Amino acid sequence: MTSPAPQPPENGHSATARVSAATAKAAQEKPPGRDARLDNAKFILIALVVVGHAIQPLTDYGPASALYYWIYFFHMPAFILISGYLSRSFDASSNRVEKLVLTLAVPYLIFWTAHQAIYTVERGGLPDSLSVLQPTWTLWFLVALFLWRLSVPVWQRLRWPVAIAIIISLFAATADLGSTLSLGRVLSFLPFFVLGLSLRREHFAYLDKLWVRVGSVLVLGVTAVLAVPISDHLSRDWLFWRDSLTDRDIDPLLPSIGLRLAFMGLALAMTIAVLALTPKRQTWYTSLGAYTLFVYLGHSVVLLILKNTPWYDVMTGPVGLAATLAAGVGLTLLLCTPLVRKCLQWAVEPQPTWFLRQDDNKGLARKEADARKRAAGSGTERERSSV
Repeated sequence: MTSPAPQPPENGHSATARVSAATAKAAQEKPPGRDARLDNAKFILIALVVVGHAIQPLTDYGPASALYYWIYFFHMPAFILISGYLSRSFDASSNRVEKLVLTLAVPYLIFWTAHQAIYTVERGGLPDSLSVLQPTWTLWFLVALFLWRLSVPVWQRLRWPVAIAIIISLFAATADLGSTLSLGRVLSFLPFFVLGLSLRREHFAYLDKLWVRVGSVLVLGVTAVLAVPISDHLSRDWLFWRDSLTDRDIDPLLPSIGLRLAFMGLALAMTIAVLALTPKRQTWYTSLGAYTLFVYLGHSVVLLILKNTPWYDVMTGPVGLAATLAAGVGLTLLLCTPLVRKCLQWAVEPQPTWFLRQDDNKGLARKEADARKRAAGSGTERERSSV
């Protein structure tokens, strides 16, 4: 036999180029991991949610009121923007919808029942309404996230989704939508969710620029100072994004719409500032950012019970504010611990075995295999008869 001709050695540059191209292709095919900056931001924001709810009964005290306003300027818009960004892959497939039901709808029903039980004990009788379509306290966010995620495919098809969402939000604010499904908040906060959907990973690179970080410090500092006079003169209704603009003391169109736009801009500027100043490296609390739903749902029950104790009668002034802040941060960390998560998992992350009908996949696969065997057998018989 003739030996094959020896091949010339590969050029070093071309080999390196091929290796680099293969590495780049592999990097593109490999799905991106969790973003440490977003996990850090989620933990910071959920801590602010708990702190804001914890200090709410203390807002007759000036510094507590100013801190409450400052937190409410941006904490939910920021959380919603991140939620929108993390919802980009939602395609309304059956598996996605099933997961949506298990992670949002079922926990909603469980904690709605828990809230109503606490209200019943507090009032000494059943509330006026027991409609599950009227979210209790913090549960509006689960309803909103459920509806927003179902609408993701629609927003991804539109040419100007953010502009359309802003228009819907502004017009919705001029109508009295009532408390059913918290539609006022669902539509008012919609632009932040849609903006999050429209963002891409490369957009977050701008947050690392020096001028953005310097501007972020200024934004948070200025808004902290402005929160003091604003907390004395502006109604909290502007912070909740819940009620119609028609029931305010000013005209519901020109001044009110202008104020709503101003609050949108303020919330967006503070959201960008917080994200820019949030570490993008792994920190001691990065892993805790994955457990925000445990904190969000669990803290509501704890604080509802705490409000029916003498805590807020005793905790007043600067000492009460400091103690309540410490309690809020401590509660956030406690709800992230493995033991507490294990105790709450049945309610926060319920398994589908007791809620959804399970298809007999093994039986279906067995039937398909039998059908293929029968088809193959009949084909063999036909071949034999033809021979």
